[in-house]
Amino acid sequence: MTDPAAQPDPYSRATPAAELKAPPGTDPSTPWIWAILVIPIVQTLPIFFIDWTSYIEASIADPTGLSASALLFSPAYIALFVLGWAGVGLMIWFAYLDWRELQRRGVPQPFHWAWIFLTFAVSFAVYTIGRAVVAHRRTGTGLSVMWATIGIIVGGFVVGIAVAVSIVQQAVSVISTIPLS
Repeated sequence: MTDPAAQPDPYSRATPAAELKAPPGTDPSTPWIWAILVIPIVQTLPIFFIDWTSYIEASIADPTGLSASALLFSPAYIALFVLGWAGVGLMIWFAYLDWRELQRRGVPQPFHWAWIFLTFAVSFAVYTIGRAVVAHRRTGTGLSVMWATIGIIVGGFVVGIAVAVSIVQQAVSVISTIPLS
């Protein structure tokens, strides 16, 4: 009697790993994946044009917050908002174009573009790193996208900390000029 676990499952859709290789010399680097990596950088640029000192001063002068709400209508904040949503839309479109281009180049079962929707919940990194790993398995190259993603994330943390420190320094400076009653 044969062991049923040792026999291949005739209903399995799994493709053997040996068949999941792209043609030799296939380049997994598309302009779309690099555009996806540039978008988060562009999205954050307006934060450097927000007048944080005026916002802090308005917040202190008007505890109700009504004058501080002017920040919501500043050009930099509006640009931050618009670039945020437009960037996510472009990342979704570019992920689809990237996936389609990899298929056209003969990469079998490339990382599916729909993973980019996790940008709403987690980060764009789910798609870019997953895509880099799968592309590397299929073509033998393509990990530069993963390292670029990690660099952008680390750089984002560094820039975020620097901006936060700058805002706190501005707040302390403004508060220190308020006379004690």
